Amino acid sequence: MTTPEEHPQATQTAHAAAPADDAQATDGHVLAGAPDAFGRLWNPHRMAYVSRGQEQVTDEHTCPFCAAPEREDESSLLLHRGRTCFVILNLYPYNAGHLLICPYRHVPMYTDITAEETAEMATLTQTAMIALERTAAPAGFNLGMNQGMVGGAGIAAHLHQHVVPRWGGDGNFLPIIAQTKNMTQTLGQTWRQLHDVWDEAAAEFADRQTRNATGVATTAEDGPRHDDRRRQAPGDRR
Repeated sequence: MTTPEEHPQATQTAHAAAPADDAQATDGHVLAGAPDAFGRLWNPHRMAYVSRGQEQVTDEHTCPFCAAPEREDESSLLLHRGRTCFVILNLYPYNAGHLLICPYRHVPMYTDITAEETAEMATLTQTAMIALERTAAPAGFNLGMNQGMVGGAGIAAHLHQHVVPRWGGDGNFLPIIAQTKNMTQTLGQTWRQLHDVWDEAAAEFADRQTRNATGVATTAEDGPRHDDRRRQAPGDRR
């Protein structure tokens, strides 16, 4: 492979043939074999977040999770409004369909929420998983909360739980080699699909809870399982 240094005359000719305003349309890197993979990956909509980071959220008046329920559902990508918590799409998703479960109250830690908020967050998490199963058939999920700035929370001041659908191969070479994440659809399309099936997912969640409760009752009637008997002290065995 030849370089501009090996053919300076060709380089001068190319520069001479370029229009006068060409510099305004190109950057300063050598286009072939540029060493920095980030040089031409533009994501300007994220600059409002990364330019100030955690400091931009000082209280509930500057918190995006507090502002979202004040707007219309579709414009804020809010998927469901519960009694104490709501479900919203992540503006910066790790994968298509990445959802966040948030309490309405502006509290930072999982230990700050009430028993009612805890229960509804769990219910909405499971319902979100069912909705994603109906629309995208993921092979698995990542569920979790990042607590505090040092724990990796993007907005540490307002508690939120991640529901990230996963598929085989979604962690492929593209994000690693090219620092580029391939998203299969827009956030608006994802919102519409999940919004359309949410009520069905909630009904299925209720059905599953009934079946799960029946299974628990049956297990209790059958007595302790083999593993449970092994954990009993020798003197307690019958």
